[in-house]
Amino acid sequence: MLYYHYWSRGFRRFIWFLLAFIVIAALVKLGGAGGFDRAVIRFVQSMESPPLTSLAKGLSLVGSSKLAIGISLLTMIILFFALKHRLELALFLWVGLGSQLLNTLLKLWFHRERPSINRLIEQAGYSFPSGHSMAAFSLYGVIAYLLWRHMHSRTERFLLILFAVLMTGGIGWSRIYLGVHYPSDVIGGYAASGAWLMLSAAIFEAYRNYKERKGKNPRNTKDARRK
Repeated sequence: MLYYHYWSRGFRRFIWFLLAFIVIAALVKLGGAGGFDRAVIRFVQSMESPPLTSLAKGLSLVGSSKLAIGISLLTMIILFFALKHRLELALFLWVGLGSQLLNTLLKLWFHRERPSINRLIEQAGYSFPSGHSMAAFSLYGVIAYLLWRHMHSRTERFLLILFAVLMTGGIGWSRIYLGVHYPSDVIGGYAASGAWLMLSAAIFEAYRNYKERKGKNPRNTKDARRK
């Protein structure tokens, strides 16, 4: 059946993201990510300059909870009132709130302290996985997923994906540049949010296609007419 096809494809993507997170989390827990983290931090922070610092702070602000909530509220208003997409609104809320809860639980589980190398801003809380990176991947990822389904032009789709990648990658870069996260925090955040988004999208596609097939079933139509 068609909805099983969507489910299996989305579930495979979920598995790949999950495996990536498990590998990164194991390296972090066992101390195997230290060399990689230090090398990337040195490279990123070697480019420090006033313009880049301003850019990093701006991107970090875009990935903050206040602006993320504002963007989310605007998206929900458009989905509910303008587009009348109630089911897509439910997916949007599910992905956003679930990602936030998942990040909180993972931070409490790993208890990783933040880096202290050339920290340009102060940030409280644990380090792994990066909350900004998870929020960015979930927010821009689910927006791209919902808009993709209503775009048919290759140019529009390319620009949509480019925007989502640049925003998500830029926010992750800013957290490393500002010295408040290790690179493995950022990559781990992407992997965790990617797994959550893929699983949520797979369930959404399976349910939506099940409802469509059920609505097209002649037996259901006849039963509805009898009632």
